[in-house]
Formats: sequence, structure tokens, C-alpha cells
Amino acid sequence: MGDYISYIRGMVGHELVIMTAACAVIEDDEGRILLQKRPGGKWGLPGGIAELGEALHEAAERETFEETGLKVRAKTLIGVYSRYSAECSNGDKIQPMVALFGAEVIGGELKTDGVETLELKYFGKGEIPEIYCKQHEDMIGDYFTGKTGFFR
Repeated sequence: MGDYISYIRGMVGHELVIMTAACAVIEDDEGRILLQKRPGGKWGLPGGIAELGEALHEAAERETFEETGLKVRAKTLIGVYSRYSAECSNGDKIQPMVALFGAEVIGGELKTDGVETLELKYFGKGEIPEIYCKQHEDMIGDYFTGKTGFFR
């Protein structure tokens, strides 16, 4: 992934580009969802940018493993979130096109890397901490309302 992003950024600098990404919602037995504390101290769903040749559900599964240590299988497409923009800490501007999947744990164990993931914790609907961006706020809110098969 890093090579692809470096390649694109080498051509366009910090200008706005579309980035295709995927996230996973992982629920525990109590109906709480797994969130990751990201650099900067705010929380979000596990996920990230797809690599070349990778399907979106595969990106959600890979990114979740990299960021949480959990091996998951994407089971349902919850929605597609595309009308958002962000500016990264390095000045790169992106329009993230994110597919949100409901996923089940099939192996692994929770672990943080101290770089992309500072902490991992399950949260219920009424105890969601400060989320790092509007896109993730909307994804989490939609999940808890039971919406599926839609786009924003």
C-alpha cells in the first residue's frame, strides 16, 4: 500500500485524491463494538486503504488484522460512505470511499502496535468515546440503528 500511495503522491503532491478503503464492525457477545484509539487520542473503527488488486472485503479483513491482531471474516456489507473528505497530518488531501462490513472473529487475539493503534476496547451504543472523523461517527451511528445496504 505504501508504495502505491507514494507513487500517486509523487505525481499529485498533496492535492485531493480518491482513496478506496474498508472498515469492519466487530461486535462482542454483549453487543458492544470494537474501536481503536488512534494517534491523536481519538477513536475509530479498524480499517484502511485498499491495496492494488485487493477486494474491499479483503482490505477490511487485512487492515483489521494489522490494527487489532484479530483475524476476521467480512459477513455483511453495511453501507458505502463516499461523501467525505479529510486532510492527513502530512497535508495530503483525500476523499475516502469506505465500504463498511460487519465481520466475525475467526482467530487471533487483541494486540496494539503503539503506532497505528494505541488502545483497543469494546464500547456499547451509549458509551462511544470521541471519534476522530465524521465518516466514522456516521458509520458507528448507522451500525447501531441497524441500517444496511445504503450509501452516503
